[in-house]
Amino acid sequence: MSETSAAAGTGRLDEFGARSTLTTGHGTTVAYYRLAKLVDDGLLDDIDRLPFTVRILLENVLRNAGGEFAAREHVEALAKWQPTPDAEGEQFELPFLPARVVLQDFTGVPCVVDLAAMRAAMARLGGDVTRINPLVPADLVIDHSVQVDRFGTLTAFPRNVAFEYERNSERYALLRWAQQTFQNFRVVPPGTGIVHQVNLEYLASVVASRGTGSDTVAFPDTLVGTDSHTTMINALGVLGWGVGGIEAEAVLLGQPLYLLPPEVVGVRFTGSLREGATATDLVLTVTEMLRAHGVVGRFVEFCGTGLSSLSLADRATIANMAPEYGATAALFPVDDETLTYLRLTGRDDDLVDLVERYSKAQSLFRTDETPDPKFNELLDLDLTTVEPSVAGPRRPQDRVALGDVRKVFRATYEATFANEPAGEEEADLVRLESEGGNPVDAGVPYGNGYDQETAESFPASDPPAAMAGATRQGHPTGSPAARQAATATLPADPRKGTVAVRLEDNVEADLHHGAVAIAAITSCTNTSNPSVMLGAGLLAKKAVERGLDVAPYVKTSMAPGSQVVTRYLEKAGVLPYLRALGFHVVGYGCTTCIGNSGPLPEPVAEAVEAND
Repeated sequence: MSETSAAAGTGRLDEFGARSTLTTGHGTTVAYYRLAKLVDDGLLDDIDRLPFTVRILLENVLRNAGGEFAAREHVEALAKWQPTPDAEGEQFELPFLPARVVLQDFTGVPCVVDLAAMRAAMARLGGDVTRINPLVPADLVIDHSVQVDRFGTLTAFPRNVAFEYERNSERYALLRWAQQTFQNFRVVPPGTGIVHQVNLEYLASVVASRGTGSDTVAFPDTLVGTDSHTTMINALGVLGWGVGGIEAEAVLLGQPLYLLPPEVVGVRFTGSLREGATATDLVLTVTEMLRAHGVVGRFVEFCGTGLSSLSLADRATIANMAPEYGATAALFPVDDETLTYLRLTGRDDDLVDLVERYSKAQSLFRTDETPDPKFNELLDLDLTTVEPSVAGPRRPQDRVALGDVRKVFRATYEATFANEPAGEEEADLVRLESEGGNPVDAGVPYGNGYDQETAESFPASDPPAAMAGATRQGHPTGSPAARQAATATLPADPRKGTVAVRLEDNVEADLHHGAVAIAAITSCTNTSNPSVMLGAGLLAKKAVERGLDVAPYVKTSMAPGSQVVTRYLEKAGVLPYLRALGFHVVGYGCTTCIGNSGPLPEPVAEAVEAND
């Protein structure tokens, strides 16, 4: 039996005699590989001392030991994991075989093309092309191709979907062929949602099972994905993170990812969020804390009684931003909230029962009485101290308490624009800064001058260490030369830069320096959280009731991560108010965050080009 078959749960590998059976509440019997067997054999002192992240990886090598990739030595070495590793000890690599792969259309299409090329090569050699298939289940969610061409109307969504199909007809034909041709390969069509929310609501099982009858094996759901924010699934107790296309293809073809023994940083939550604080405020606090501490290349794991006060959606917001605080993954262990979410999202009762029984049998289930594991390092955060915040002026770790925004903004402005115009009123000062994208020195490898490929290579949002001393765009530590260059391009009085534009239906509006041209409610981080989305809806309701409106030149859009979002906004009665301000649904996918905001209205674009 091949290693791939064993990893899929259909093999009979049992190097340690750990294979046992588990009976569910519905009388179904499944096999599983007992971590407690390692304790019985004296290879592991105490399961509870291991971080949940390590327990999941240990089960993975235990289940696959004796196959093509994993050996006894891997299990024995990982069972001896210590929070203070021996600096002189021999390093070893672990063969990690994820249960599945998640793709999005930008990074997933090359994988499909390579599989198609392999079939073509097999045909030329006279072989059986049907043998070429992903050996690990893969799901490709089409979410990166939608663009906001139409906005502000009820017809925006169907029109944008039509444009999307027209632009991507060849790519979508390929993906349709792939779904019909390859085994172990599914495609989630356009207009469904963002890959990470679809993964959370539908694709993830928490506990996977492979095989049939007496050969059915249960094991933790794990994955890799071709998107940095794949870590959002960690909120559900599913270990997964983003990888490159080559690594994803290797996993698709049954190859392992080789990992060094993980360093795990624990974050212990106590208390609960106070009234007025949201998951956004919490994740900005966590990001600031972990960026300062340093977790790049490490795993983060959350523990403590405070977890019980956080909804699954709040956890998803925190896990989603692991790339922003630099961690490989950010795991929330399975607990009662996990089971509640599985039921809420319509998972089968049999699956929920299996998740609970398996997780408890394997010491993978957390309660408030669960002892904290031994981590490489442990940080504490009292949730009652989290306050409403914003981040800026540029980076997510630059958290600013809401009450300090005025002070920090003025300090940032003064440091950025050295030659502040005399007598500048605060409203004008705000307009000057709010435009963003200020010019910097030509040689500065950051901001607008920061190469896109380099930016993608450092997803934690900081430049490489070699560039750490370089000027940051719009940052208070900018060099005098950069500040002078930025100031030189600004008019002494921004009101003198006002330009009249004529929009649709002969509506006239005045554009000025600092005018907001795009307002988008979007992103996998925000739209996956009902409390944040309902907060936006309530804000829109208040605005409409008080007679406020959006300037006619602003391009407004709302792109939820799931169709579920639209339904609960509608049921809550806030969708009409969002629409009244122009925030109609324009699509279900990644839009403004990845530059798919579409063109500005032509009169606005022309005014900017002519007067910038």
